[in-house]
Amino acid sequence: MKQILFSGLIGLVLTLLGTPALIKLLAKYGYGQYIRDDGPKAHHSKKGTPTMGGIAFILATLIAYFATKAITGESPTVSGLLVLFLTTGLGLVGFLDDYIKVVKRRSLGLRAKAKLLGQSFFALAFAILALQFPDSRGKTPASDKLSFVQDFNWAIGPVLFVLFAYFMIAAMSNGVNLTDGLDGLATGASVMVFGAYTFIGLWEHGQNCAYAIKATASCYDVRDPLDLAVVAAALMGSCFGFLWWNTSPAKIFMGDTGSLALGGALAGLAIVSRTELLLAVLGGLFVIITLSVIIQVGSFRMTGKRVFKMAPLQHHFELKGWSEVLIVVRFWIIQGLCVAVGLGLFYAGWVTG
Repeated sequence: MKQILFSGLIGLVLTLLGTPALIKLLAKYGYGQYIRDDGPKAHHSKKGTPTMGGIAFILATLIAYFATKAITGESPTVSGLLVLFLTTGLGLVGFLDDYIKVVKRRSLGLRAKAKLLGQSFFALAFAILALQFPDSRGKTPASDKLSFVQDFNWAIGPVLFVLFAYFMIAAMSNGVNLTDGLDGLATGASVMVFGAYTFIGLWEHGQNCAYAIKATASCYDVRDPLDLAVVAAALMGSCFGFLWWNTSPAKIFMGDTGSLALGGALAGLAIVSRTELLLAVLGGLFVIITLSVIIQVGSFRMTGKRVFKMAPLQHHFELKGWSEVLIVVRFWIIQGLCVAVGLGLFYAGWVTG
């Protein structure tokens, strides 16, 4: 429990106090946000706001995690390090994308093939490595079985698992990226899901099959659940501190640096905590917003008509006249309900075995 408190608190303090320094540094070099001409007109006032703010909470998370290990004398685990590897790797891809947009003045950032190649490298490396490094019980960080609140008995084999993990990581990183269109929206939603994974990690640690006198259907066969809670708490605290500066009116945007990293972190936590399909419920807002884009594009290609005034969904409501703060708060409520339902399903799975 001390590790979780330390990691969350250190992450919070670092971003709360350190983000202003990053804002000044980015503003000094003119690393400001590019605004699409076809978007809501109200967004034009945001042009030039410092971006690449994801640097703040990625660094804060890494420092919080390793500082916690140093303070408590505990060793890092493979599961925790893999999630941090995925988070940092996708953050690096996002950083290159942001850098090209704001420094090279190329509005589309990285070429599509280069961006896909970078995401694919880190996603596939994570998936392959997660099936390695068995512990004394033979448990690897991930399993080749599908999972909801814990593993099903449906093994899909290592090849299909790697492809499934790749799809999850790509879908969630792009989902957070699409959600990051209004001040504080993606950050606040991510805080809620990381809070859920802090609880899930703690619960799986307390009910872990490794410590049970007799393994039951209700125990969790997860390799490093406590350390996953430490990582989730570091991410939650870091994003919470960043939200102080990212909420409306935002002083800094996370950019692709932050959104790709957060999506990777969520997918990584789901995979190694054996709650892969549950992530679709816990991160319900990201799923809804991604579906709005799929529906919009699909409808236009098949019928020539648009379902929404603009996609992603948050911009549809902007064009309907809703204020930015109203949309963000209402979408946060939706995300909070998704987390509540997801945790309810997780607990129900334990009760029923």
